[in-house]
Amino acid sequence: MILTNRSKNVAPYPWHIRKVLPKVLKAGEYAGTLTPEGAALLDVNGNLQAGSLMAPPEGDAGTGMVCTNSVRKRTGNISVGTSAFSMIVLDQPLEKVYRDIDIVTTPSGAPVAMVHINNCSSDINAWANLFKQFAERLGVDLPADRLYETLFLVAAKADPDAGGLLNYSYLSGENITKMPAGRPLFVRKPDSAFTLANFVQAQLYAAFAPLKIGMDILKNEEGIKTAVLIAQGGLFKTPVIGQQVLANALNTPITVMSTAGEGGAWGMAVLAVYAKSGNGKQSLEDFLDQNVFTHPESSTLSPEPEGVSGYEAFIKRYEAGLTVESMAVKSI
Repeated sequence: MILTNRSKNVAPYPWHIRKVLPKVLKAGEYAGTLTPEGAALLDVNGNLQAGSLMAPPEGDAGTGMVCTNSVRKRTGNISVGTSAFSMIVLDQPLEKVYRDIDIVTTPSGAPVAMVHINNCSSDINAWANLFKQFAERLGVDLPADRLYETLFLVAAKADPDAGGLLNYSYLSGENITKMPAGRPLFVRKPDSAFTLANFVQAQLYAAFAPLKIGMDILKNEEGIKTAVLIAQGGLFKTPVIGQQVLANALNTPITVMSTAGEGGAWGMAVLAVYAKSGNGKQSLEDFLDQNVFTHPESSTLSPEPEGVSGYEAFIKRYEAGLTVESMAVKSI
């Protein structure tokens, strides 16, 4: 229907929209080879040669599924970065249509329920940069890894509910909470426990808050559950802290692999190897299990009861305070 409607808009032109759009291919299918023109476009120095096999391209969603080995039905993964999204591979269609749930597919074509949030770690980065500037004033040069590790480890001493502190990490609008624009906002009551540990904890809690709201739709409205979710992204380079926060937020065990910080580029490289193998008889699911993730290095953290109840208290205040965020968008 969409193609039919759009075809009317380009009717005066001598080409048809169906002829312009690329053919949709599944993982492992032949997608052509790199042409001399393409090689020259990618490498102006002329070192890249034509003829390379092309694998069907995927965006962050597809490559994130691959690099976390989450392409089988009833598996799921979470990719965390500037934005974040969770993806659950469905074993049956959703019963309803939801404004905040996108239906995408695995690289091999299986349906996936996606919860996407526009804001995740960017506000953490902004605050970390502020602390870095303060350290520099003291004559201390902190490498990025040590800076984040130092801040995140402080959160281990935080109160389960982040001491009553609230943060909205909205550098841009957030669809799930119906915010048309972003206003990063930190809020506390006069009697809140304003400590560094609680402050950092509030930042981590806020990074996952819209994701939690979206995941609760799948959990409460559709009854979708997974035994474990596999997470990847730079936020997990510091062991345990972010992983435990996410497990408590979603009340679901979270697994982080040793490749968690590699992200989508590594996942696309795996898809290229799968395409090169040319084995159409082996499914992508089996290829990953038997050839890539045979002995994966990973750690799994289960939700902590005190942390789960603490995050529930935080998210209740977070949702109640969305009115404040909305007024900030309108007024500032």
